[in-house]
Amino acid sequence: MICLLSGAVSMLVPKTKGGHTKWGKVYHGAYAALAATAIILSVWKWNEIAYLFYIAVFSYGYASRKQKWKSWLQHHIRGMLGSYIGAVTALLVNIGDSIPLLNKLPDLSYWFLPTIIGSPLIYIVARRYRKTSSVLKKIPY
Repeated sequence: MICLLSGAVSMLVPKTKGGHTKWGKVYHGAYAALAATAIILSVWKWNEIAYLFYIAVFSYGYASRKQKWKSWLQHHIRGMLGSYIGAVTALLVNIGDSIPLLNKLPDLSYWFLPTIIGSPLIYIVARRYRKTSSVLKKIPY
């Protein structure tokens, strides 16, 4: 829950040093702990929850280095939102059948619904910030 809440707050606060950075660090720390725990548990109980291993490994595609290389922001946005989709997927796969309204959906939809909803959002947000960064490069300082 810490991961999901801090990720949501980080997405909603203004993208400046301070709130976004602070909540992003909380999200990253919680996500690192979540991924490590999921990997350990999935190896321990491989026959029952092997899927958690794959969700943890693939969704930890985190791209928030402090270095500002070309297209850094695009990688950061895709990595962070992609990892958030992974966290939501893991949550739904485990407890989706106990969430009102969602429990009426087929179990397989818990695997795909976060990606179906989240992928267009990644595209929209990345495109928005790509335009912003290209405009900033054109302004002489």
